[in-house]
Amino acid sequence: MKRSRFTEDQIIGILKEHEAGVSVADLCRKHGVSDATVYKWKAKYGGMDVSEAKRLKGLEDENARLKRLLADAMLDNAALKDLLGKNVWSAPLLQGFRG
Repeated sequence: MKRSRFTEDQIIGILKEHEAGVSVADLCRKHGVSDATVYKWKAKYGGMDVSEAKRLKGLEDENARLKRLLADAMLDNAALKDLLGKNVWSAPLLQGFRG
């Protein structure tokens, strides 16, 4: 996942500037971001304080980690099912057990 150049504190600060009356165009020039980025931040973080934004970021990170774990478990499960689908107890393998 791409890492942001801005922390949650900075994003909330930029949005507070906008709420105080600074135009989006001025914010974009001042902070070197596109207007689409400011509007995306506004949709995602609008009305939040810094602690809420940090909590949201933490939950998003945890969600991504859990999705990776689920994908790994699903791959392991598929591999095990593939092995079970094959005749694991084939004749050459069983010869050692028949004594």
